[in-house]
Amino acid sequence: MLISDTGGGHRASANAIDQMMQELRGDKADTDVRIVDIWTECGAWPYNKMAAGYPWMCKHPWSWRSMYWVSKFCELPWSIETRLRCGARFRKYIDDYDPDLVVSLHPLCQNLPLTILRNMGKRDDSDKRVPFAVVCTDLGGAHPSWFKRDADVCFVPSDAVRKVARKRGVADNKIRQHGLPVRADFWRASPAHAKPPAERYEELGLDRGRKTVLVIGGGDGVGSLSKIVDSTAARLASECPGEAQVVAICGRNAKLRAELEERAASGAWDGVAVAVRGFTSEISAYMEVADALITKAGPGTIAEAATRALPTMLSSFLPGQEAGNVPFVLDAGFGEYSKQPRRIAERVAHWLQDDEILSEMRTKARAAATPEATRLIAKDLLKLLDEPAHETTV
Repeated sequence: MLISDTGGGHRASANAIDQMMQELRGDKADTDVRIVDIWTECGAWPYNKMAAGYPWMCKHPWSWRSMYWVSKFCELPWSIETRLRCGARFRKYIDDYDPDLVVSLHPLCQNLPLTILRNMGKRDDSDKRVPFAVVCTDLGGAHPSWFKRDADVCFVPSDAVRKVARKRGVADNKIRQHGLPVRADFWRASPAHAKPPAERYEELGLDRGRKTVLVIGGGDGVGSLSKIVDSTAARLASECPGEAQVVAICGRNAKLRAELEERAASGAWDGVAVAVRGFTSEISAYMEVADALITKAGPGTIAEAATRALPTMLSSFLPGQEAGNVPFVLDAGFGEYSKQPRRIAERVAHWLQDDEILSEMRTKARAAATPEATRLIAKDLLKLLDEPAHETTV
């Protein structure tokens, strides 16, 4: 499985699919999966620094916007340049592992690996042809580089992404639309949004008697998280004192976490409880107890929120592929978007004080969820893996 660690979503999706494949295999346990950040492992400079530079680009959206749009018009020269500089290293890595199936979960892991695989098939004496699958981990839109006509299967999460695949010439019989793969904790949505038991709140250090707002800034704690937490806590303290709590997930942003912890300890938000957390693997548990979510428009977080039937306020998005995630949420009816912390606080406070609104948004979130996506994608990949070398249709 080929990825780049530009954000945590690509590896999270790969891990989820790997885990599901192993579960589907059961006692057979004959499938060896390697998940590799191929550009960091095998790329020449500066390509081997892409993952390391991603957090900086997230904090400076103008740089990401420039790179994203310029890349749409530089595909051919970029393809030639990377093949000349990185092709031999990629070829050796793939050759040494000798895969029976290659799966790409990143838009920059199609062009060069697919070219190498097809050339290997032409040059080798054996009749082995390694199938190549694409699992698109964008949600409401996608960069064109995700899709190549000669990929054997393309998994897309939405109608909007299916349109991009078709526009790039991918045949309909190669496109599978199951949804976005989500982590194991989210594989099954709750049949009803019943309030979790008191033990769950105790484990997380929260009060079961309060409405809960979960604020997430991604793994690196990006976005105007400090202002959002401040505005939301102040608004809740004013409108419903003693009835709400805010959980701020700061990710790896230690400076932000320390700042918010200091303010919470000083009583800056009297009337509302504010719990500050760093990087955590318990996002599913926090979403389970939350009544509303505030987050940047990352595709994985949105898919997980839908699976948890969680009303969602989007606070920002990366220009380019995340822009389409905003209408995905708005059109589905389980959230809103604003980049203004005060407006965000106003709307979320309004939701929390109206159980009818919350119930309606939960119903719409559940309708937009695809909790079976990981299982269906893994099942199709195993079928592709098990087919004879000349068969490529799932």
